Parts: sequence; C-alpha cells; structure tokens
Amino acid sequence: MVYFDVFNGDADGMCALHQLRLVEPRDTATLVTGVKRDIDLLARVPCVPGARVTVLDVSLARNRDALMRLLEGGVQVEYFDHHGAGDVPRHPGLQSHIASEADVCTSMLVDRHVGARHRSWAVVGAFGDNMDAAARQLAGLLDLKPAQVEALRELGDCLNYNAYGTSVADLFMPPEQLYRRMHLYRDPWRFIAEEPVLATIRDGRAQDLELARQTRPYARCSAGVVYLLPDAPWSRRVRGAWGNLLAQESPGLAHALLTPDGEGAYVVSVRAPLRDLRDADRLCTAFPPGGGRPAAAGIDQLPPDRLVDFVSAFEQMFGKGAVV
Repeated sequence: MVYFDVFNGDADGMCALHQLRLVEPRDTATLVTGVKRDIDLLARVPCVPGARVTVLDVSLARNRDALMRLLEGGVQVEYFDHHGAGDVPRHPGLQSHIASEADVCTSMLVDRHVGARHRSWAVVGAFGDNMDAAARQLAGLLDLKPAQVEALRELGDCLNYNAYGTSVADLFMPPEQLYRRMHLYRDPWRFIAEEPVLATIRDGRAQDLELARQTRPYARCSAGVVYLLPDAPWSRRVRGAWGNLLAQESPGLAHALLTPDGEGAYVVSVRAPLRDLRDADRLCTAFPPGGGRPAAAGIDQLPPDRLVDFVSAFEQMFGKGAVV
C-alpha cells in the first residue's frame, strides 16, 4: 500500500498528525509539508490508484481541484481540517472530518477521532494555533499543574513559530525534519526535556520579537493597527508569532502584519480582535489569493498598488462593532 501524509508545517498540523500516527502508525508514508503558508500541498501528491492520502490542517477550498483529481483517479483520502471548506465534495473515496468553528483546531478534531489517547499533544497544537482558551479548557481535562500547562503553551508557540517564513530556508528546521524528531516522543514532556532544537527555536524567537517591537505602526485606525515589516528573514519568521502576541496584548483590536515577499508584493497576516473573533477571513478573501478562518487569515500576495485599499478595507471590516 502507498501512503501519503499531507500536513501544514505548523504546530497544529504536526500535532494533529503526531496524535494520529501514534494510534494508527504508517511509518512508510511519504510526508508532504512546507512552511505555514504553503497551503497548495495536494498538488504535490501523485495520483496512484489505490493509494491512501491523509490530509491535516490544509484548506480544502484551496486544494479542491487537486483533491478531485486524486479522488477521480482512485485515491482514498481522509481529510482533517478546521478552515472554511465551502461545499465538501461527496465522494465514496473521501472521509472528511471538517469543522470551521472559531474555537476548534485540527489537533482537537484528531483528539476526538482517536478518543483523547494523546490529548496533551492536542493541547500543544491548540496553544500553537493561538487558541488559548480552548487549549486551557482541554488541558483542564488532564488535571495538569499550572507549570505543566505553561510548558505545553511554550512548546506549542515554539513549534508554530518554526513554520513561519516565505520558504523553508527562513526556518530554523524544515517541518518534515521537526515532525520526525517530535514523533520519537510519545509525550511532550520528554520532548521538552530532551530535544535540543527546542532551545534553538526559543532563543531565535525571542531575538526576532525584540526586533519586531522596534517597528513603528504603518497605520492606526479605530479598529486596529497595521504594521509594515522590512524584507528580512527575521520579519518573515516573526509575523505570525508577533501577530498572536499583539492580539493577546490588545484583545479589543485587530492587527495586520505585512512583509515583502521578495517578488514585489506583500504577504499579509491578519488577526481579528480576541474579544470579537470575526471577519479576518472575509477581509482576506476580498484580496485573492487570500483566505483563512474568522479569527486569523492571510493574503499570499498583495500588490503594492492595493496597499491603500487593504488598509481601508481593514478599517471598514473591523470598525463596525469593534471593541476598543
């Protein structure tokens, strides 16, 4: 049997796959992943009749054509995801576990699927996906001490941070390699205690955040703040983590972080106000190719001549009913 595991290279994608493969091992599976924004992953999977493909934390809406190509070619696909999918195809070769509620991530969907057998990793994935309240609620079911919950939160943040960048060259470690290291540990406590790459990511993240805090806002409005970061590896890494941190520090405001993509356009990361998790996806889908979830979304390529339009749309989208 030919197997492919297709997953987002962030904390949620890796923790979702890790839980699933601890329960349903597939050591021979070919891994297909990339940086966090590398979403069009199913196009990389060859159409091998009878093959089994598992997809985790990757937008179905962005991969619909590639998914249909595989299904019509006789490939069996199991799909776990929490992003807006639109109409989920009905096909005998597709098993879907898709939910787009604002307080559910893919690691939590897999946690339900495997009967909570490795819930601590689901907590890590939820923390990494900036779902602090959901992660703490899930952690409460494990009867953990506050210091243990904090350790899982930091692990989630570090795993997620490693996925941010325009290319794998921007990362501290390629997601495929990081997942393989993580998969050596059945519980996160040993990973935290024994895996040296964690310190590399933690220290690099602290340095990047310090540089980000020195950046002045590009625009302020009643709804939130827009930042324009320089063209540098640290800024390509930091935009997601800094966006999450800004959201936590100012829960009544929306935030947008823009970074040059090296090809004349901007990569955009948007966080809705934590007090009103809405409309980040609506804003970003108005600027193709963009999308995501109501709480957090992004635009892969925003042309410079649309920057003013984006700032205006940002203010209009979140200004209505914004909690400031």
